[in-house]
Amino acid sequence: MAFQLSDEHRAIRQAVREFGANEIGPVAREHDEAAKYPEELRREAAAFDLVAPHIPAKYGGAGMDLLSSVIVVEELWRADPGIGSAVGSAGFGTNMIVEYGDEWMKSEWLPAIADGEAASYSAISEPAHGSNVAGMETRAEKDGDEWVINGNKMWITNGTVADVGVLMAKTTPDAGHKGITAFLVPTDTEGFRTEKIDNKLGIRASDLAEVVIEDVRVPEENVVGEVDEGFYQLMDFFAQGRTRVAAQAVGAAQAALDAALEYAGEREQFDQPIGEFQAIRHKLADMATNVEAARALTYRAASTVDGGHDQLAAKFASMAKLFASEHAVDVTDEAIQVHGGAGYVSDHPVERYYRDARITKIYEGTSEIQKNIIADRLL
Repeated sequence: MAFQLSDEHRAIRQAVREFGANEIGPVAREHDEAAKYPEELRREAAAFDLVAPHIPAKYGGAGMDLLSSVIVVEELWRADPGIGSAVGSAGFGTNMIVEYGDEWMKSEWLPAIADGEAASYSAISEPAHGSNVAGMETRAEKDGDEWVINGNKMWITNGTVADVGVLMAKTTPDAGHKGITAFLVPTDTEGFRTEKIDNKLGIRASDLAEVVIEDVRVPEENVVGEVDEGFYQLMDFFAQGRTRVAAQAVGAAQAALDAALEYAGEREQFDQPIGEFQAIRHKLADMATNVEAARALTYRAASTVDGGHDQLAAKFASMAKLFASEHAVDVTDEAIQVHGGAGYVSDHPVERYYRDARITKIYEGTSEIQKNIIADRLL
């Protein structure tokens, strides 16, 4: 299936690309080396509707469909995966609020996130439970008209910089998937404590944290959706999340390809640019083909999700994430090879793209999980 982007899609791409070139690119290396969260850039990006662009216009967002949002993510990561991750993840958890949150949650928090005045998180993974969501050990117990939450969350994006988020906890411990509930929990709630994780391989400009929840009390009105329905609510967004990660991988791979093409045209050996040697030309051809194939599969996944085809959406989202993430690592690796020794040091950005691309094979479901999902839908 081929995709023709609309004029609106092309305008979105051009706007994000210009923002990336003018605002992100010049400071990307600095933020990576200092592991510095781009607070000001996040606020600037919000002015261009690049933060949580899916938030409805009613609440200050751009109301973009998934394909438009995917283009935003791709171009942010093409500019720099680390800063792109920080900006693109500033609205984590807002899908759940938009779809299942009460009106007071939407009106109080969504405009602030869309405007860049606040950031949000989504707390699911735990130290002993990543892919196995049903095994989570965080507990929420009812006490009068409040819920008391205790537990530990791990690998939480925006953990130390967010103002609010959606936290998943077991409310019926023995019910597996059926006993999980989503809660809206502001980060300034007593008992909510975070510790930054700053020894990451890549996307160092983004924020990652461990979250400790000790007797955190929230009113019963802070339940997002229905009690014990949190996992099934979350399932509604798995395909969207995986498609966005595929777009991240496409962006990182495209950035590496861009850098390799530029270097191949400038670097000379044996009295000619290395881009004229067949060995290099074949590498570039393979890289470009893989990037384009990943992009096409990602756009198809986004269009399928937008079309409401749930079973097809799950399959294509997993295919897109699997293919795009695996090939992003391959393409960024080849970009280093094109650069030779120069690609192994931070004088050129390709070593950063290589480090940054690696995460796309892990979060939102590992490549192995994606293969299971795909296989389940083939039979």
